[in-house]
Amino acid sequence: MKEQYGERIKQVIAYIEEHSSQPLRLDQLAEVSHFSKYHFTRIFTAFTGITPMAFVTRKRIERAWALLTETNLTILEISGNCGFESVSALGVHFKRHFGCTPSSVRNSGQKHSNFPSVLSNKQAEPAALADYNVAEGNPLLRRAWDSMVEIREIAEVEVAYVRHIGRYLDTYHAWDKLSRWAAQQGFHPVNQQFIGISLDDGELTEESACRYDACVTLPEGFEREAPRKEVEYKTLSGGLYAVYSYYDTVDRFVLAYDTMFSVWLPRSGYEADDRPCLEFCLNDPAQDPQGKCMVDLYVPIRPSA
Repeated sequence: MKEQYGERIKQVIAYIEEHSSQPLRLDQLAEVSHFSKYHFTRIFTAFTGITPMAFVTRKRIERAWALLTETNLTILEISGNCGFESVSALGVHFKRHFGCTPSSVRNSGQKHSNFPSVLSNKQAEPAALADYNVAEGNPLLRRAWDSMVEIREIAEVEVAYVRHIGRYLDTYHAWDKLSRWAAQQGFHPVNQQFIGISLDDGELTEESACRYDACVTLPEGFEREAPRKEVEYKTLSGGLYAVYSYYDTVDRFVLAYDTMFSVWLPRSGYEADDRPCLEFCLNDPAQDPQGKCMVDLYVPIRPSA
């Protein structure tokens, strides 16, 4: 199964290299991989150590270096040939990566120069493909992982939610608003479930634009009032999920995602489905003796084809 994931990532890399001069979109690359568009970025990053669009940019500037040192094309021609919208866009990314400008490389007159080691063709097959799975050669560790992840099927559920837009570490603002509303409705934490949904990937979306929904399940027979400015309603789809129980500080919660997508999923016999992950919040970190959060992370899955 891990090998199958690796082959699909290689297909994406080959596609990027073949079409680097053309506009490339994230959903387009996800379609090439046949992974869920919701979770493609996490899977790609787990294998390569870099996000898909950052990988696209890197391949483009690597090609630009080659054209600067191996051809007589103008920098304007090279910027277009490598998929950049302008010479200035090429210059910004080029200097950020190599620490020099395209003009300085061209003016150095180094034809057929030693290619920087970072431009080796070996990059087409990231080293992470071979050894990213820390449990691969350790049966005890693999059994431990299997015992930590449970497969569950859940029904769709009606929720009220408050949307937060901004840093994920500031989602407590949404939870405060939702908690006050839930208390006014007479909801009791023992009877209702509190679910967080991260709708954007912080690696791709500007921090100030990241969306997060703080949700509470609605009791049967609950009569919805007209949507307020802050509290709205929706239905969360049910289905099959892989559940990982996390107990640690909030700032480290991203590691739960990374571990599920890089360690467990590639060898599980499943792949991520086209639904968002659900974060079932089981405690209030502010009331925890160690200030930690207890969360069941639900990763939507389907059997691999």
